[in-house]
Amino acid sequence: MVVFGLLIAITDSFVMYTTIAFLVGAVTSILSGYIGMTVATMANARVCYKAASLKTTQDSLKEAFNVAFKGGCVMGFCLVSLALAILTIMIIAYRGIIDPTSAEAYKVMFEYLAGYGLGGSTVALFCRVGGGIYTKAADVGADLVGKVVKGLEEDSPENPATIADNVGDNVGDIAGMGSDLFGSFAESTCAALVVSGTSVGLTTSAYFLWPLVLSASGILVCIITSFFATNIMTVTEVEKIESTLKWQLIISTIFLTPTIIALSYFGLPSSFSFVTGELKDEVIFESTNWGIMTCALLGLYSGLIIGYFTDYFTSNAHHPTQELAAACAEGGAAINIINGLALGYLSCIIPILSIAVTIFVSFKLAGMYGIAIGALGMLSNLSISLAIDAYGPISDNAGGIAEMSELPKEVRKRTDALDAAGNTTAAIGKGFAIGSACLVSLSLFGAFVTRTKVRQ
Repeated sequence: MVVFGLLIAITDSFVMYTTIAFLVGAVTSILSGYIGMTVATMANARVCYKAASLKTTQDSLKEAFNVAFKGGCVMGFCLVSLALAILTIMIIAYRGIIDPTSAEAYKVMFEYLAGYGLGGSTVALFCRVGGGIYTKAADVGADLVGKVVKGLEEDSPENPATIADNVGDNVGDIAGMGSDLFGSFAESTCAALVVSGTSVGLTTSAYFLWPLVLSASGILVCIITSFFATNIMTVTEVEKIESTLKWQLIISTIFLTPTIIALSYFGLPSSFSFVTGELKDEVIFESTNWGIMTCALLGLYSGLIIGYFTDYFTSNAHHPTQELAAACAEGGAAINIINGLALGYLSCIIPILSIAVTIFVSFKLAGMYGIAIGALGMLSNLSISLAIDAYGPISDNAGGIAEMSELPKEVRKRTDALDAAGNTTAAIGKGFAIGSACLVSLSLFGAFVTRTKVRQ
């Protein structure tokens, strides 16, 4: 980070605003991953304890699930809240120091702040790619030496490689996924701010803060949603685990719909225009508050569709995975590889179409600003998405602890039931990360094109 920060400072003629934002974003991403891993390693032992200490299966499932989910919530809410709070503080500080008085001055200030997203993405590159490779290498290595070579049970205490496997779950799915989605969240917010700098109607008042208000409202909605999992939809049976987690996405989407409508109606001007530079310059396009509302809702429901189809193709409760398991029982590893790859390709069709529709409609309604808002709409329930994503490795490691501690078999069965749903929720988190990354990359490119006035 020091080397990259120095390069940015040299490129920017030692105007340190971008460099400072870059380093703050990098540190925030690292801090988010550290908090997530710390909480996950504290929670997994507690999940194992709850699964082992209670006599009845219903009580143990309920308590173990609640601990795992609450551990995931700490990760989700800490990451999004930290990202939003620090970015808001930086906007306040830069606005006080730079004191922008024109649309051009706001554009320059938002360009400085774009370093915040770049810092988060740089850390995500190492955490997501490096952590992902590590966790898969550790997992496969532990399975090869333990199950294949020595014929041991998974997570057997006689196999020291299981320690690396359990560490890898936290590195890849907690720190890696957290850094990845933090980067997407920070970048989409910064892209929306940069493009909003070309709108006189947004920068002459506090309307440019609307993307941050949308994310803050998403946090409040996700707090309400989380109570449904732990207090209303009580998990007392294995069959309820996965449905409870999936309903978190649905409930948060339902609550966010009227929230976005209200924010758009009361928090944005009825119409505003985007220009190429100063007030006298050419108007590129005009947009309305209902257009921005549509962009955010499209992103929100695209995220829900991506999550639903990811669940359909990866959950053991649905036909694709069941059919693949039956085919593997008859045809062996070759069928597993061929059918599994085919299902993977098939699962991409609807999400790609959803993202394409979101991009097309958002661009028509609000240009590149609309695409950035679409990305923020998809990430508006990021807190709960990260919670159900972090739930997976916490439950997985709880099973590993139960096996390595040589607890009774029924304890491992309970943690395996939690882990089975966690594998699906982890896949849902990856879908959100990839879907939002598509929108974010396009919105960032749009912010660059908008700012440099390179257009035909």
